[in-house]
Amino acid sequence: MEKSLDGLSINLATVRRQWSFAEAVDGCLRHGITTICPWRDQIADTGLKEAERIVRSNGLKLTGVCRGGFFPAADAEGRARALDDNRHAVDEAATLGADCLVMVVGGLAPGSRDLGDARAQVTDGLAALMPHARAAGVPIAIEPLHPMYAADRACVNTLGQALDICEAIGGGGIGAAIDVYHLWWEPGLEEQIARAGRMGAILAHHVCDWLVPTKDLLNDRGMMGDGVIDLAGFRGMIEAAGFHGAQEVEIFSDHWWSRPGDEVLATCIERFRANC
Repeated sequence: MEKSLDGLSINLATVRRQWSFAEAVDGCLRHGITTICPWRDQIADTGLKEAERIVRSNGLKLTGVCRGGFFPAADAEGRARALDDNRHAVDEAATLGADCLVMVVGGLAPGSRDLGDARAQVTDGLAALMPHARAAGVPIAIEPLHPMYAADRACVNTLGQALDICEAIGGGGIGAAIDVYHLWWEPGLEEQIARAGRMGAILAHHVCDWLVPTKDLLNDRGMMGDGVIDLAGFRGMIEAAGFHGAQEVEIFSDHWWSRPGDEVLATCIERFRANC
């Protein structure tokens, strides 16, 4: 029996070079996919009202909106700008009815080498954002990124660190987006996923694969089954922790961006059914 596509979401970054927001939705619908995760720049290019119309008229479900974050800044003015932008991101996610707003939290503040300060700024920024997010009904999903991004993209690099922040802030409405690309290597991963489950903190599950060799640290993610991640085992841990939501395919890849969008989506479906 084929695995239902109800469990598959397409992060629209996967076809961002081929299609606009509206074109990507049309492509997903052609392939029977009704669950997506758009990026804010794609929403902005389309216009929030038009994006909302597309989502509502097609009965789409959103596993998330990407992305908020980038909290660390060199001064109070920069931190205030970041917080204001994140409030706007919350409002966009609320308008589209997204399951969560995914947070790529940011790396070192400009001119800084103080990783501890960056992480403290992230915690403070998230804590300041939470009243607005809770009022809007938008869960905040911290996405830990692989340590290779600690300086420039995300100073939260393990699921354990993300959950520590959730516990420090408290009050609910905050959890983690678990991306296999970023976390497959983490020592004690099964324990941390179980911990996230006990906290009710698993808000999203992103899939792709880790290629060996990886030729580009940002834009050479693999299609599921082409790399070394035990995707079925990973999913088993997540389901054992109580999360049964869709698996969201998020592939940054110069190779897959060079292929026709319909071919990419057909391959996503085939590999999702075979490997996830």
